[in-house]
Amino acid sequence: MSENIERIKTLIIGSGPAGYTAAIYASRADLKPVMYTGMEPGGQLTTTTEVDNFPGYPEGIDGPTMMMQLQQQAERFGTEVRIGMITATELSDKVGGIHRVTVDNDKVIEAETIIISTGATAKYLGIPSEQKLRGGGVSACAVCDGFFYKKQDVAIVGAGDTAAEEASYLSNICNKVTMLVRKDHMRASKAMQHRVESIPNIEIKYNTEVDEVLGDQVVEGLRMVNNQTKEKEDIAITGLFIAIGHKPNTDIFAGQLDMDETGYLITEGKSTKTNLPGVFACGDAQDKDYRQAVTAAGTGCMAALDAERYLASVETPEEVA
Repeated sequence: MSENIERIKTLIIGSGPAGYTAAIYASRADLKPVMYTGMEPGGQLTTTTEVDNFPGYPEGIDGPTMMMQLQQQAERFGTEVRIGMITATELSDKVGGIHRVTVDNDKVIEAETIIISTGATAKYLGIPSEQKLRGGGVSACAVCDGFFYKKQDVAIVGAGDTAAEEASYLSNICNKVTMLVRKDHMRASKAMQHRVESIPNIEIKYNTEVDEVLGDQVVEGLRMVNNQTKEKEDIAITGLFIAIGHKPNTDIFAGQLDMDETGYLITEGKSTKTNLPGVFACGDAQDKDYRQAVTAAGTGCMAALDAERYLASVETPEEVA
């Protein structure tokens, strides 16, 4: 087994904007980072057609191209990017301790520091027509993609604070927003409910679910169904936003790292430090409030700086023979 163990200084788990930014900073600080991409190299942005709100791209850029460029930048400074999935973790609770992870149920990596940038996965309804049109008018981020539907009719699915906030945001740029709420009431706070109810171009449909998303290549309409009367209704829309929550990709750290009730990793103050020394978390794995590429990149920078400072504060462990 010893032949299949590798000792490294910094391991980065996940390959979205947070992970690649952490890699850029860590490699420039000579932390010799090794990144494992996970099952979705590039993260959520690889499913996005246009990114218009990331600084430095005045004409916008498509998500896959942006992630490829981030990878090239990280590799330019020495980051080793590997395709692989972390399947088990054994994290040390001692300062200067060595963390062990297993890759693809086979290879063992021993790391002095770990930067977790595993991201989160948006929850979708799971119906075939919705899945077919993801990236063609179906989106899980109104703040990211709402601009493309300026002065158009759109719909949003959800009943919590996030859905209410995104409906409010869309109402400022879209002609009309139809909000589908599965039950006869919203889960959002009273203040958020009052806000959406007071906006004239938001129509809230209670006891209503998506029956089918209409359109071939792009969204052209929505077939709704009242789950009480079973009555169906078609409306013409060009965008459908799903706001029923996100699931952070942190299950593998359960029982070792502190996380909230939904699985977001808890970090210390304004830092990226987790409850274990030498383990840092950034991006959507620990951010349930903003979930933007640029904020993820910012926390990736922070994680690399935190890792560099941590390594400088502890004695370098003996190298494995």
